Amino acid sequence: MHQEAVHPARRTPACAAPPPGPRLPPEPVTAAQDHATTTTERGSFCLARCSCGWSGPARRSRDLARTDAERHRTTA
Repeated sequence: MHQEAVHPARRTPACAAPPPGPRLPPEPVTAAQDHATTTTERGSFCLARCSCGWSGPARRSRDLARTDAERHRTTA
């Protein structure tokens, strides 16, 4: 009987973030609505997001991500 070689399972590095699930496009924000910003963590990175669909750059510093969110909220 012939057995095929079994390859070890591939491992994903700990730093790799899982792929995001299905995304729905953000609902457009009207002028009367405020921009609601949040910060989201992906592995060792933090990024700012807004209800208008804006997303800031990935940062290693949570404080910088919060600053990005505040800057967007005040200038948008």
